[in-house]
Order: sequence, then structure tokens, then C-alpha cells
Amino acid sequence: MLNPTPLELLDRARNDLRIGLPIIIVNNNERWLIFAIETISLDRFSILDNTAEFSITEKRAKTLKVASYHGNIGRYQLDKTKGLKWIRAIADPVSDLTHPMKGPFKPIRAGSADAHDLGIILCKKARLLPAIIAQKIHFIDGNITTISSNSKDLIEFDKQLLNIASAKLPLKVSTNSKLHVFRPVNGTQENYALEVGLIDRSKPVLCRLHSACFTGDLLGSLKCDCGAQLNKALETIGHENQGILLYLNQEGRGIGLANKMRAYALQNQGFDTVEANHRLGFEDEERDFEIGAKILNGLGFKSVRLLTNNPKKIDMMETHGIKVTERVPLNVGVTPENMHYLDTKVKKSGHFEQ
Repeated sequence: MLNPTPLELLDRARNDLRIGLPIIIVNNNERWLIFAIETISLDRFSILDNTAEFSITEKRAKTLKVASYHGNIGRYQLDKTKGLKWIRAIADPVSDLTHPMKGPFKPIRAGSADAHDLGIILCKKARLLPAIIAQKIHFIDGNITTISSNSKDLIEFDKQLLNIASAKLPLKVSTNSKLHVFRPVNGTQENYALEVGLIDRSKPVLCRLHSACFTGDLLGSLKCDCGAQLNKALETIGHENQGILLYLNQEGRGIGLANKMRAYALQNQGFDTVEANHRLGFEDEERDFEIGAKILNGLGFKSVRLLTNNPKKIDMMETHGIKVTERVPLNVGVTPENMHYLDTKVKKSGHFEQ
């Protein structure tokens, strides 16, 4: 009863990678020692031998103009003589323009990449750069978190949500409102649902599905339209005197604040928001709106009038049992600083034009 479950071990592995510890992933009869490139220390890097490999995503591989032979990721031989600074530059594109030649790369085509794939997924869950070092081992003397590559089947562990607290919260837009706090069972970041007014659950509710944006929501950044959309959504819900706002902690389209700042640095070099995410090794969209559908279901809502300019949110709601009866546009927040960003969302991410 005291031993961690496979689900708990998966979450422990994510945390270990985040703080620089290795994990072991067992794939069939192979044991792989896995490090996150972003957090591995020089001391731990020095103990690797010449059989070590590194893996990056297909998006990052394309940026580096190297082939990937394992679906969404590539495996390559690690040349330790080039040092830790070199392997960090493989993962982090900050120096791509000043030092574009990072090869030669030696792709590894044979064998299963399941352990490497899970390692990269866990890096994404940890909001780290999606790049790992992997070394096959037979025995290791140490207390290291060990998981199976089959644990990938449990990777949606952060979608299991508990409504842990609710309380009345009078706001400027409405004094009749209540905040619900939902915590994933794996203990990661909580998500929030603000319920305004006395809502008839049998009718479609006005709803905003909003992803956290520290820079826009709190600091008033002009690089995006997030803060303006949040304020407009609250104003609209307050004007109708009923509705629900879901605030999901999926900063930077799901890549986290640190990686979002890396993407901003790349945008300052001339790349658009999608290109920047790809250079970092991410998809242009890493958010999971199923979490929002689960919260709505948990609160007893079955249909919504969705405040959004993003058709993917509509599709995700419908896919997971929430009927979208109406799209309510959010045409706010256009600034000279974010016009290119908004144009990119329309042309590359399929958003409705403002």
C-alpha cells in the first residue's frame, strides 16, 4: 500500500527530470537511463560513455536539417567530446542563427524508440525543452525512479481532475460569483472555473475557455491579445449576469512560461510564433482543451455558447461531449505590436479573423 502506483511513478519521473535527476525507462528487456538535456549537470554528463544517444523531436530535427527515423522523434549518437555546451545548443535554438552548423549528426535507425519518446513526452509535461540523453544500461547503483515505456498509456494522468474547493467570490463584473478550484490527481498545476450568476444547467451557458497568460493577463503585454480577451470575456459574462470562465494553466499555448520567453526571443530574431515553437521542438499547439470539457462536465454543464476565435476549441468541446450551440467572437486586443502574431494565428493556426 505504501509503494507508488505506476501513475505516481510517472509523475515522480516528470519531477525528477525537471530538477536534473535521471530516470530509468524499461522498454521490453532494455533499460534506458534518461536525462533531460536542459537540466543535466556537468558531473552527471561526465559519467556517460560513448554508447550514449540523444533524442529530439521531429520539429527540432527539421530545424537542424537532420533526418528523424522514428516518427515524431529522432535518435542520434552523442559525441561527448563536443561537451555539454554543444548538446545544450542542440536542444536550445537561441544560438541557431549565430552558430547554425551543429553537426555532423549520426542518426540511429535500428531498435525501438519507445523509451526515448516517453522521455520527451515527460520533458514536455515538465515544461522543459523536449530533448533527452539516453544510455542503455544493465545495472546501476542508485535509487532512481524506474518506469515502463508502457506507462505512455497513462500519460493523460493530468486530465484526472478533482474539484477540491469552491467559494463565493464577489467581483467587479458581478458580486454573485463563485470560484471552483480543480486539481489534477498527479498534483500538477490547478485549473479554475469562475461561475457567475444562477445558471440553468439545462440551457447553453456563455463560456470562455481561457489559457493562462502571465504576460498578457497580468502585465498587460502588447505582444498578444490574451489580456484583452480575458477582460472582454469577463465583461460580457458580467453584462449577461451569468456564465462561466475556465482558466487553464497552459501558459504559452501549453509550453510553459520559460519556453514562451524562449519563443519570444526567437520572434525577436524574425520568426513568427509557429516557427518559433517548431525551432524549440514543440508543435504550434501543445494545449489540451479536453481539460476544459472535463471541468464543464464535472460542474454539470452539457452545452455552451463559446467565447472564442479558435475553431479547435469548438472541435475539442464537441469531441468530448460538450455541445457548442454558438460561437461568440472576441474581437478585441489588436495592437501594432501584435498584428503579425494575430495574422499568423489566422493563416497558420486556423483562427477566425478579427
